[in-house]
Amino acid sequence: MENKVPELQKELAGIQQVAQTFDRLNIVEDLNGQGDQKNIGTPQPSSSSSVHTMPVKKKRKSSGPEDAGIRKCKITSFCRSQAPGRLINTEDHFSSKKCTSWYYEYAGPDEVLGPEGMEKFCEDIGVEPENIIMLVLAWKLEAPNMGFFTKEEWLKGMTLLQCDCTERLQSKLDYLRSQLNDTTAFKNIYRYAFDFARDKDQRSLDIDTAKSMLALLLGRTWPLFSVFHQFLEQSKYKVMNKDQWYNVLEFSRTVHADLSNYDEDGAWPVLLDEFVEWQKARLAL
Repeated sequence: MENKVPELQKELAGIQQVAQTFDRLNIVEDLNGQGDQKNIGTPQPSSSSSVHTMPVKKKRKSSGPEDAGIRKCKITSFCRSQAPGRLINTEDHFSSKKCTSWYYEYAGPDEVLGPEGMEKFCEDIGVEPENIIMLVLAWKLEAPNMGFFTKEEWLKGMTLLQCDCTERLQSKLDYLRSQLNDTTAFKNIYRYAFDFARDKDQRSLDIDTAKSMLALLLGRTWPLFSVFHQFLEQSKYKVMNKDQWYNVLEFSRTVHADLSNYDEDGAWPVLLDEFVEWQKARLAL
């Protein structure tokens, strides 16, 4: 028995070592298993590139559509200012049918474009009714009556201008304005204005209408206009005839502001002789 005890102690010691070894192995497995779960479930904080890169990518993904949306909105907004239906294709030819339909947008039951339609028409093209451009347009249409366009006048004039819609006419406004800077065209517009503005049962312009039309045509270009206007205000004249009207333009173009080159023996109407005499008397005071 004494000889067997040491052997049993050795065996027990060996078994104990094996058990300890297994225990250590199990702990390592547990640790390894937990490590795998950590690797699978969450990013490793030890990788600095992972922590910073992912948010950046998310921002790019989320910002990508936003940027594209912003670009799309900008393009759409630009297009809305020139909506597809309003864009002018320069290759499109003038259409009489389209021009006629355009006219009827403003014409009344009597098929005449009158004051109400004219107001809407001016609003659509962006021009005030009292703007001189409307006088130039009426001249182009050869309309004899202020505030009215007939279909025949409309079609004739708009065909000449090659305008069959609002946008085409808007594109011609600068051209119409430029006619005022052409000496010959302006003279024709000025002369046209007399018959355009006068009552058709009268041969002359009433003086108030004459003053208004002169202000429209010469108010910004003739240095003596304000003085001439004052003269008309205090004068005995109630009307202005065509000869007087025509000569006012010639006077404004040829006579100096100080009246130094005015020829008293010239063939000026009495109206202008009286104006010069009145003005010289004022300057002498």
